[in-house]
Formats: sequence, structure tokens, C-alpha cells
Amino acid sequence: MQLKIYLPKPVMMVMALIFCLSSLRGTAQKLKLNKLGYFETPGVNVLVFSNQYNGIFQDEKTAGVELIHHGVRTITGGAVRLQNTPEQWDLVPTLVNRKVDSVNHQIDVTMRYADYDFDSRITVTPKGNGVELNLFLDKPVPEKLVGRAGFNLEIIPSAYFEKTFLIDGKPGEFPLYPAGLTKMLPSSQKIPQFAGHSTFDDRGRNEFIEPAPLATGKTLVMAPEDPERTIKIQSFDADLKLFDGRSLAQNGWFIVRSLLPAGKTGKVLTWYIEPNAVPGWKRAPVIEFSQVGYRPEQQKTAVIELDKNDSPLQTATLFEVTPDGKYVERLKAAVQHWGQFTRYNYLKFDFSSVKKAGLYVIAYGDQKTNAFPINANVYENIGHPTMDVWFPVQMDHMMVNEAYRVWHGAPFLDDALQAPPNHQHFDTYQMGPTTDTKYKPLERIPGLNVGGWFDAGDFDVETPSHCSVVLNFVEAWENFKIDRDETYVDYPTRYVDIHRPDGKPDLLQQIEHGTLNLVAQVVNIGHPARGIIVPNLHQYHHLGDAVNETDNLPYNASLKPYQTDGKSSGTMDDRWAFTTNPVRRYTPP
Repeated sequence: MQLKIYLPKPVMMVMALIFCLSSLRGTAQKLKLNKLGYFETPGVNVLVFSNQYNGIFQDEKTAGVELIHHGVRTITGGAVRLQNTPEQWDLVPTLVNRKVDSVNHQIDVTMRYADYDFDSRITVTPKGNGVELNLFLDKPVPEKLVGRAGFNLEIIPSAYFEKTFLIDGKPGEFPLYPAGLTKMLPSSQKIPQFAGHSTFDDRGRNEFIEPAPLATGKTLVMAPEDPERTIKIQSFDADLKLFDGRSLAQNGWFIVRSLLPAGKTGKVLTWYIEPNAVPGWKRAPVIEFSQVGYRPEQQKTAVIELDKNDSPLQTATLFEVTPDGKYVERLKAAVQHWGQFTRYNYLKFDFSSVKKAGLYVIAYGDQKTNAFPINANVYENIGHPTMDVWFPVQMDHMMVNEAYRVWHGAPFLDDALQAPPNHQHFDTYQMGPTTDTKYKPLERIPGLNVGGWFDAGDFDVETPSHCSVVLNFVEAWENFKIDRDETYVDYPTRYVDIHRPDGKPDLLQQIEHGTLNLVAQVVNIGHPARGIIVPNLHQYHHLGDAVNETDNLPYNASLKPYQTDGKSSGTMDDRWAFTTNPVRRYTPP
């Protein structure tokens, strides 16, 4: 007699899912040290200071011990750090030396914090299906760094949004939004940031925020439900602590951290890191092409990027997309092998012979591109988004509106104070021994709150870039007379409206706007300034409306900080003009 067991459909689905997940975690290949100096197996790359902190903006999320996991760089920043959740301008270690030992399959790195005379060394070697990381100290952790120095790994949040973790078997979930606990500590306990600056506006309270861990334990398994993101980390000495760095900064990451012990030397910390590798995983081919399109007569070559373990196909195909939605093959041709560059192999697909105007798609195996045009006019309108939207949005000292959206109010009407001599700014601006102007340090320079554009990515006036842009715009006007009109500019009310013609060519209006600030510098300073920028780091990382980066009121030294008389304020948030003059300056009449 045959026994039959009937299970409810949901139970059968769960069992099938478990079977599938377990099959994806079959016997993985061991990590090996390759000729490029990092560990790899299909689906996993472990880099050990292949990239290092460069120190300009401190932590750029591309340094230290890193993990490229099934094609995504999910972990970076593996190093000894001095905070639970380091911010961009927190101190970073300097790489003293890096040794790749191909005989013993080991990478050895020495790091140093010169300010604290503190050296540490890590070694990384393959072990099991992962790597073992050991941290050594020749001298104990300096007293000032006890309870602060620890080994960190930083995990990009987007790879783990709404995924789960297990820590010592206890379940948890990576939050979509930062929701962990924080506490306030006195500033005397804070490790100083770059050059004594601070990313935190404590409003004069001499305190700072310290996030608390989301979870603590010895073994952390991240995303056990997702084979492409599953990572196990074990600590054999100190606890693992999981933090959410987004409580301090929007560009903060999740962080796994173990504190270094006090008073010990030699091997003080051991971690085992095991990223799951899906057996046989290969990164899908990436077809790189001009999404703008091509002119019929130009050379047309697509580049196909392949996982180095992938076997190249012989051909690629160009399809025309017809008005009724059909894909009609127009060219099937052999691909050319270009070679390897870093982690990938590259092929080339030349479809220059196709000159007929239309919409096309490139196919290589199962991969297809989005549709793109071949037509004589593909470049005619390419600059419109830049002139219609991007440049108006960058206009300083103006409120900028677009339909129902206000991009920003009229900012920096309190421009600008004279930067003091011998000052090194965190954004690379610096002053020489004199101001090269008639103004005293921190004295107001009148007349600068007009014209100019924000620098890319932040809100400073970078004068050399302004000069270059104005000259390029003038050349474009003189050669092409571009008379497109899609922007309304009204200086008396400091108002800009996008997609609203006002009868004046936009190119001429942008030339005027850039020139206004340059002329104001020459007239009021005596020569062009190197740049005009906020003095405080907690202003510089501002991500909101530019109008809120200052209080828009001129600084008044007779008032207390955050006090105002309605026309001025005691808050020194006004931008500084960096006026060191590298050339002979013009003396205004």
C-alpha cells in the first residue's frame, strides 16, 4: 500500500522555496588570490586596500576592505575607525604599506593614525568559503582611543533594504529608514573631525549625537533569505555591533563594528567573513551604447562588457522597432574581441553599415538595450535640458520656480565676509598671509549678492569655473546665435521661472548672470576671488533648499549667535570670500 501525504498549497510553496534557496547554496568554490591582488571566486570579490582613503574629503566609501558581491559593491570601508558610524569628514587611517603574498595567499596592510601615533595591521587570508581577517597591534590602543578605536565594515543600505538578519540566532530587519536609538554626549568625548571642523550644528550646546547599535552578538548573518546578498560574519574576540550610520548623515551606511581591547598587543581581533557565492554565477552582459542615438553616417560601435568567466557569443544583432511594435532584424554581425580591462572582458559590435533613420535595439544573447534613434537630427535638442533646467536651477541669489515646484528660494543675500589670512578651508580653498583687499578679516564685502551659479554638487561660487562657463557661452552665442527662450528672469524681484519665455534668449541671460557676479567681484574686491563659500562644515554638507544654508541676514558682531535685530544677526553663517590674488589686481577708481 502506498502512503500519500497531502499538504496545503502554502506549505508546499514554502518547502519549494526552501529547496530552491538551499540548492543555491551548494558547494561554493574557494576564494583565491588573483594576479590583480585581490581574492575572488565566481560571484565574490574581496578587495583589501586595493583602494585607499585619499584624505581630501576623508571617507569616500571606496576604500579599505571591500566586497563586490554578485556584481554589486555592497561593502567598503573595512579599516580601523574611531567612531561607531564614521561621517565623511571623520579621520581616516593612512596606508603605511600593503603587501600581497602570493605564496601564502595573504594580503597584509599597515594603517596609521599619525595624530595619535597609532598603528595597526590587518592580514586577510582565505579560509573555508570565506576569508579570515586578523588585526594586530604592536602597541596597545592609545588611552585617548580606548572605547573608540574599532574595526568597521560599511554596508551599502540599498542592497539590504527590507531584508533581514540573524545575530546569534535572533532575528532582526534592516530598516528602510534610520530608526535606531541615539544619545547625546559632551563634545569633550568626541574625536575631532578633519582640521577641527564639525559636521554637527550643536547650537552652542557642546554636545554630539552617538547612535546606539541595532543589535549585538558574536555571529551575524545578513539576508539569509537572499542567496546573492547572504553574508556571515563571526567575531572570535569582541562583540559584533550593527549600527545604522544614516542617523548622522544621509550618506551613512549600515556598519558592523568590533571595538579593540585596551592594554593588549599582538593579535587582538579575529573575524571570519563568508559571503555566499551562488554556484556558477556569472554577471549578465552589459551592452554599452549611445542612448542619445547616432547620425546615419557616423561610426556606430557598441561595447559589450562580459564577466571574465563568461564565454563570448559569436554575434550580436541590431533590430529595427517598427511603428506596429515589431522587431525586424537589420543586421547580424560578428563581434570583435577587444580584451580584458580590470575585472571584465570586452567585445565590440560595429553596426555602422546601418544608415536608415529609425528606432533600433541591440541584442546580445538574452540581453537587449532600450530603443535608440538613428537619425540626422539626434543631437539637435540634446542641450535643451541643460539650458532649460540645469542652469536656471544653479542660479545663485535668485528664487527658482518650475511649474508647481520651487527649486530653491533666493539664497545668500548676506554675501560675504572677508576670509581671514592663512586659512585652509575644508573644500581646498586657502588664504595667503594677506587678504589682498582693503577689507579686514571677517569684514563685510558689499555688493557680492548678485549673479553667479552654484558649484556642482554644493553651493559655493567657484570663480575659475564661472570664467570658463561665461567664455564658453559667449563663444556659443558668437558662433551659433542660439536664441532659444524658455526661461523668465526678473532681477528686481530675484525670481526665475522655468519653461516660461520672456522674450530674451536664455543664453544671453545666463551670460549676464555669470558676468554680474564676476564684475561684482572685480568692482568690490579689486580682482576676482578664488571662490565664495560657507565657512562651517555643518553648512557645507547641506542637502536641502539653498536658501536655508544661511539665515540670509548679514553678520553683526554686536549680536549673540542666533540673535537677530531683523536686519542682521549674530550668527556667523555668511559665506567667506577667498581673495588671495595670484596675479596683479585691478584697482577700482
